[in-house]
Amino acid sequence: MQDDKKIVGYLPDERPPVWKLILYALQQVIVMFPATVAVAIITGFHISTTIFASGLATLCFILVTGRKIPLYYGSSFSYVTAIGSLMALEELSGYSLDDKIRMAQFGIVMSGFVSIIAGLIVKQFGKESIEKVLPAHITGPIAMVIGLTLAGTAIEDSQSIFRGVDEQGDAVLAAGNNAQSMALVVGLITLIATILFSVYLKGIWGQLPLILGPMVGCLAAFIIYLTADVNLFKIVPAAIQDNGLFALPNITFPKPNMRAVVAIMPIALATIPESTAHIYQLDIYVKDLARKKNSEKKYDLASKLGLNLIGDGIGDIVAGAIGGPAGTNYGENISAMAITRVFSVHVLVVAALISMIIACFTPLISIIYAIPAAVIGGLEIYLFGAIAAQGVAIMVEKKVDMFSAKNIAVMACIMVIGLGGNYGFGGTGNIPFFGLDIPCVATAAIFGILLNLVLSIGDWVKKRKVQETVENA
Repeated sequence: MQDDKKIVGYLPDERPPVWKLILYALQQVIVMFPATVAVAIITGFHISTTIFASGLATLCFILVTGRKIPLYYGSSFSYVTAIGSLMALEELSGYSLDDKIRMAQFGIVMSGFVSIIAGLIVKQFGKESIEKVLPAHITGPIAMVIGLTLAGTAIEDSQSIFRGVDEQGDAVLAAGNNAQSMALVVGLITLIATILFSVYLKGIWGQLPLILGPMVGCLAAFIIYLTADVNLFKIVPAAIQDNGLFALPNITFPKPNMRAVVAIMPIALATIPESTAHIYQLDIYVKDLARKKNSEKKYDLASKLGLNLIGDGIGDIVAGAIGGPAGTNYGENISAMAITRVFSVHVLVVAALISMIIACFTPLISIIYAIPAAVIGGLEIYLFGAIAAQGVAIMVEKKVDMFSAKNIAVMACIMVIGLGGNYGFGGTGNIPFFGLDIPCVATAAIFGILLNLVLSIGDWVKKRKVQETVENA
């Protein structure tokens, strides 16, 4: 009994005391905040709406999953390329920002149905059914393509001197002959600081590099402003400044658009293995804590994979319905839970509510808007590279046979179509085909899936013959 008292932690159905509950929830918000906000800044979505949508989607996820899975829903970088390419289309140049967001919302909502269908398939036929259609030698390269197609954006943003627009709608750039060089210095300082913090800091501080790194970058930008008279901080739109202390998020509703569906919906295929890995990872941590606390209750989160994917899809639909980017459950939040051993669903409910309140706090939103593009660019170099590296990790974890002719063919086509389509054709991210502009990432994913299915027919036939031989013996 004495050993049991030394074990500090909370299982999914356990609730900490109120003061601890609030502190743990604030920690989850802090961990989620940087990446979720960065997605909003990169895609051009409204920051306050993105934060609010993240909290609301988390609440819906928890309700849909029966308050059994402690996961937080945040904006996903996997969709950045597709959303950014859609909103940058020349044919949409005459549309307002809200109109572009509304079109992207429709694709985001539709992408939610992909996760829901995958979840229903898993519940009906088991997780092996998904692995047949989306094996690691497909999902890994797709993740790599998603990360690497963003490389140009990261480098450009790290040298950006764009500060926003004035009251007349004209672009305002940082003044000075060395402005672009100074911007790159700020971007590199942000990048290096974030890396050093993530590698060398321990404990809770080790989970906050995406906050601490940009803080150092903003400090560097402020010092440059004072010493070199180069102002890289963005101009906060008057629409935000005039909102007072509190203001409701800018809610927009989806506008049907098939181009958005084609561009965004297939990206959900790449987030399924990420979400699957998270639920398995969480299952290990929770079981370990339950064993150490000698809990009589059995926790088997891995068996809820189908429910998790359905909840993920519901989150996309909810977020997309009110103007937030597509998302997924967050590895950062899982890491925070693993370190503190606090897996309480109650904590995540409070964290979601806090996020929704923060979204209505105008001064905080103004500060986020003012962050220099160069700071975000430095952060992007790390984050986008991490997405690509995750693709490699998926293949290593699943022990993909890199000498299989079939696997090599599928991986080669996915990477070249995805990357080549993005950097060719003027860098539009689209491949011209019979008068249509087809999104390269979605094309690469679909082509890879179909090619793998065709090349796998022979394997299935051989397995069937072996099975029949064994049965007849």
